[in-house]
Amino acid sequence: MEEEHYDKSYATRSLILFAAFVIMVMYIETMLIPSLPSIAKQFSVNAATVSLVLSLYLVSGVALNPIVGKLADIYGKKKVLVRVLAIYSVAVALTGFAPSFPALLVLRTIQGVGLTIFPLAISLIQEQFPREKVPKALGIVGAMFGAGAAIGLPIGSFVSNTYGWQTTYHTALPFVVLFSILIGIYIRESKHTQPDVKVDYLGAIGLAGFLASIVFALSEGSTFGWTSPLILALFAIGIILLALLIPYERKKENAVLDFKLLSIRNVLTSNLIVLVIGLGFFLAYQTFAYQLESPVPIGYGNSIFMTGLLMAPFAVMSLIVAPIVGQLITRFGAKPFYVFGSAVAILGFLFTSFAPSVAYLVIGAALVGAGLSALNIPNVNTLILSIDRRQAGLATSMNAVFRFLGSALGAPVAGVLIAEFGSSVAFQYSYFFAIAMFLVVILLSTFTTEMLGPNATKKVDPASVIKED
Repeated sequence: MEEEHYDKSYATRSLILFAAFVIMVMYIETMLIPSLPSIAKQFSVNAATVSLVLSLYLVSGVALNPIVGKLADIYGKKKVLVRVLAIYSVAVALTGFAPSFPALLVLRTIQGVGLTIFPLAISLIQEQFPREKVPKALGIVGAMFGAGAAIGLPIGSFVSNTYGWQTTYHTALPFVVLFSILIGIYIRESKHTQPDVKVDYLGAIGLAGFLASIVFALSEGSTFGWTSPLILALFAIGIILLALLIPYERKKENAVLDFKLLSIRNVLTSNLIVLVIGLGFFLAYQTFAYQLESPVPIGYGNSIFMTGLLMAPFAVMSLIVAPIVGQLITRFGAKPFYVFGSAVAILGFLFTSFAPSVAYLVIGAALVGAGLSALNIPNVNTLILSIDRRQAGLATSMNAVFRFLGSALGAPVAGVLIAEFGSSVAFQYSYFFAIAMFLVVILLSTFTTEMLGPNATKKVDPASVIKED
C-alpha cells in the first residue's frame, strides 16, 4: 500500500472497532474457563471429558477456518465476516440455555465459527495500513486479546460464581449483536479477492475428522480405558485420516493445507510455532484453573470467582507486553522476541512447577502470559510480511488452523494428566510438558528468515513471494 492511498482516519476507526470486538470475543471465550471444574461437577464428568467444552469448539474452528478463509478470498472478507457474525451471535444466545452436557458440546461446536473471526479481522486490518505500520497495528490487536481475557476472567468468574455460568452468555449477547451491526455498517470491503479459486471442503472435513478422533480418544481414554476397543479405534481413525489427508492435500489445488504456501520457510515455521503456542496456551489455562480450584491438598481450594481473579494477571501481562513488543519489533526484529518470549514462558512454568504457595503460582502464570504474548507478535508479523496480500485470507486462516490444532490438543492433554494422576503431580507434569514445547519454539525460530529489524533480509518481497495462478 502506497502512503498516498493510506486512509489514516478510516484505518484508525476500523482498528479501534476490531480491537474492541476482539476484547468482547475474548471475554466470552475466557469467562467459561474458571467454571470448567464446576461444569464437570454439574454434569458429572471428569477433567478429561470436560475439556471437550474447549476442544470441540477448537475442532470446529479447525474445520471452518480454511473454508471461511477461502470463501473470504473469493467473495470478500467483509461479506463473509458479517455472515460469520450472525451465526456466532445465534450460537452465543443458545449456549446459555444448554440443558445437558451433550447439548453444551453441540452448541460449543457451532460456536466454534467464532474462531474464524480473528484471521478475517487481521486480514482486513493489514490491508488498511502501510507495511511499516502493520506491526504496530497488529500489536494493538494482540494486546486486546489480553484485555479481553483480563476482563473475562474476573468479571466472568464473578457472574458464574454468583448467578451460574449460563448467565455469562446472557450478559454477553447484547454486545455481540451491537458489534456485529457496527462492523456491518462501518467496515469497508476488501479490495483483494480471488473469485476463481475453489473451496476444499473434503480436505477441511478430513482435517476436522482427524483432530476430532484424536481429541475424543484423549478426552475419553481415562473413562473407557486406554486399551479399550473404542479408544484404540478412535486413535486408528485419526491416524488413517491423517495418512490419507497429506497426499490428497499435496495434489489438491486450493487445498486446506496449501503446501505451496507451506513450502515458504517463514509460512511453515510460523505455522509450526503457532501450533506449539496454542498447545501451551490452553494447557496452561486448564491446568491453572484446576490447580486453583481443586480441594486442598491437591490444589488450593479457591472459588470460581477467586480463581478468575488469580488468573487475571496471566491475561493482564498479555495486555501490557503485546503493544510493547509491537513497538520494538521493527527496531530489533522478530527472532530476538521468539527467544525472549519462549524464555519468559519457560521461566513462568518453572515457577508454577515448584510453586510452594498461590503467590508463586500467580507470578508464574503472569510470566507465562507475558511470554505467550511476546511470541504472538513476531509470529503473526513473520507470516504476514512473507506473503502476497491477495492470499492473506488463506494464509491467516491456515495459521489459525495450526493454532487451533495445538489448542485443541492442549486442553485434553492437561485434562488427561489431571484425570489420570488426580494429585498435585499432574499439574507439575503439565508444566514440564509445556516447558519442552517452548524449547521447541526456540529451535524452530532459528529456521525463520528475518523480515524486520536491522537483520531483515532484502531478498524476500512480500508482494511477490506467491504469484497469482
